[in-house]
Amino acid sequence: MAIFLPEATQTATESLTPKQIVSELDKYVIGQAAAKRAVAIALRNRMRRQKLAPDLAEEIAPKNILMIGPTGVGKTEIARRLARLAQSPFVKVEASKFTEVGYVGRDVESMVRDLVELGIDMVRAERLEEVRSKAAMNAEDRLLDLLLPPTRPVAPDEDAAAVRDQQQRTRDRFRDQLRSGQLDNRVVEVEAREKAFPSLEIIAGSSIEEVDINLKDMLPGLFQGKTKKRRMKVPEALEYLTQEEESKLIDMDSVARTAVERVEQAGIIFIDEIDKISGREGSHGPDVSREGVQRDILPIVEGTTVNTKYGMVKTDHILFIAAGAFHVSKPSDLIPELQGRFPIRVELEALGRDEFVRILTEPRSALVKQYTALMETEGISLTFTDGAIHQIADFATRVNERTENIGARRLHTVMEKLLDEISFEGPDLANKQVTIDEDYVNKMLADIVKNEDLSRYIL
Repeated sequence: MAIFLPEATQTATESLTPKQIVSELDKYVIGQAAAKRAVAIALRNRMRRQKLAPDLAEEIAPKNILMIGPTGVGKTEIARRLARLAQSPFVKVEASKFTEVGYVGRDVESMVRDLVELGIDMVRAERLEEVRSKAAMNAEDRLLDLLLPPTRPVAPDEDAAAVRDQQQRTRDRFRDQLRSGQLDNRVVEVEAREKAFPSLEIIAGSSIEEVDINLKDMLPGLFQGKTKKRRMKVPEALEYLTQEEESKLIDMDSVARTAVERVEQAGIIFIDEIDKISGREGSHGPDVSREGVQRDILPIVEGTTVNTKYGMVKTDHILFIAAGAFHVSKPSDLIPELQGRFPIRVELEALGRDEFVRILTEPRSALVKQYTALMETEGISLTFTDGAIHQIADFATRVNERTENIGARRLHTVMEKLLDEISFEGPDLANKQVTIDEDYVNKMLADIVKNEDLSRYIL
């Protein structure tokens, strides 16, 4: 069996070396060179695997990664940006949300089903781009059929070619008016399909997906939805008909096959808060199912087959990236079998003042750029001096040291408090040129930071 990544994924990453992947991640995540290096190698190894003989490629499993580090240092962001860079189906799940088989809650296989659903959406969006122009033309023709009177039969004494030519000229004139917006206020009647049977969630021995399949098999007519005539304006009707035509042109069976294949060969699952299920032996009370959740996750990470409504999905070549702060527990508290399935371990460093300065200014979506753009929508020109940025970073670092260290997330809290007055008064400000300097930062934040009890609540 040939092993290959989808073409979209190949073209996105084949030309990227590990150094270039790290360089791309640097545009969004500050620091954490070891973690970036590990994920870059993992992504590149996927491409290397595609160039091997099929029988050998099948044997090479992805090297799963365990990220260890405090909250707010970039663990999730690295995984998310990596998936976007690779154009891979990516899903983030919280390990603490899962429960052991036999308990009420989410079962671990749902992470694979979520990944497949996301893969379906990705492939469907790609197919939509391919058929968009044809669907628009088909919808336009259907709408013209509704706007124009029915074609009359040609009388025996008439020239059939001349009649058809006249009808075509009329249709073309209406088409031009439709495209120029002259018919936007016209109302047409469209055969619209009502929504299908409302969604059900049935708690049973089998999964919800299996129940859904069984119901559709047993009662096919129930889920089709009835049609009824709806009156709508031309732009709304055109949009509705375009969606209908897109659905007709897309082969969902082909989409499902491609999506399942993409998930199996290029999927990435990010399991956050894995330290929350690494309780020590002998724990009692609400932690009793922690080790059971680990045992349930183990086969998914090892490689198993999960039943979804789009078919069976093998998890052998899905890349798993787990992350946790491990404040209370240690990676060695995980069951040995699960530890062995995460051979690459990287420790992420806590962020300090210098990193905060860079986070505020360097990334493409830096906080200073975000707030400046938000204020521009009100006509306010917001300027931050270098001294102000260093002062903000200093305040965030001090609060992290005194209270809980929540990493870069502290900057969001500090920036919201700093710009609280400008955000509130923004629309009514007479002076639209605002400069944030050290004095302004001190005025807004100094008293709160000095009062340790107050900073615990406000920052």
